[in-house]
Amino acid sequence: MALYSIKDLERITGIKAHTIRIWEKRYNIVEPRRTDSNIRLYCDNDVKKLMNVSILLRHGYKISRLSGFDQQELSKKVMEVSIVANGHDSQIENLVISMIELDESRFEKILNQAIMKEGFENAVFKILYPFFERIGVLWQTGSINPAHEHFITNLVKQKVYVAIDSISVAPGPQAKKFLLFLPEWELHDLGLLVYDYLIKSNGHKVIFLGQNVPEEDIYAVSDFIQPDYFFIGFSNSVQKEKLEAYIGRLSERYPSNRIFITGLQTSGISCDLPPNVVLVRSAQHFTSEILPEIN
Repeated sequence: MALYSIKDLERITGIKAHTIRIWEKRYNIVEPRRTDSNIRLYCDNDVKKLMNVSILLRHGYKISRLSGFDQQELSKKVMEVSIVANGHDSQIENLVISMIELDESRFEKILNQAIMKEGFENAVFKILYPFFERIGVLWQTGSINPAHEHFITNLVKQKVYVAIDSISVAPGPQAKKFLLFLPEWELHDLGLLVYDYLIKSNGHKVIFLGQNVPEEDIYAVSDFIQPDYFFIGFSNSVQKEKLEAYIGRLSERYPSNRIFITGLQTSGISCDLPPNVVLVRSAQHFTSEILPEIN
């Protein structure tokens, strides 16, 4: 069981620490344990309860009423308001709670509703991306572990696979060929799958090699299929010298190809990128600025 400071709770739930203290005193909304130096410490159940409370407050409930609900009643009310909610915050927080509780049916229900209402692409931009940003905060505070990550990643991947399979746009005679892959030290290909979807839905062809692809294999495949563009994701921590050298070798070998790079680690590149290498800041950047040029 993880333990959180009141500042952690503020970052995760969006409720100000001052407000949490008032609620504790006035409504006994949570009961933190205290250290010998009287510092408040909160548990996983406190996090889940306050996240549920935060959602319901935005939908008109009063804290005086919510303080009398147990966890089961709070969860039931949150599911009810999320079905009719127009905003995205409730859906995102519901996904977070589903992840923490490893509740697959709840996660599926919320995400399916979002996809049906928004369409897959908008659901990715407006709900899934902010959701994964929230996961980053939870990682920092130690409230989720690798099991949570694998659980949620596999569920989201299933949705992306279905979306890719449902694309009805066939590559035309002017379609470009993209080679998508992760270098051999990269294991997380969920983000790359989203780009696979975006590229295919714009009528282009994708050769998706996935994760952990040795450099020599990239050269062999590239020389055989002759792609128009390379698309590479860099997320795992790696020495910037190694990253920059890798990009440089690929750029030198294929100087006439545009090479798109994206991911958390690209923000640490300190050298000037080769002329044929393009930094993709986000999926929105790719769809709004880069794909229109290619199309």
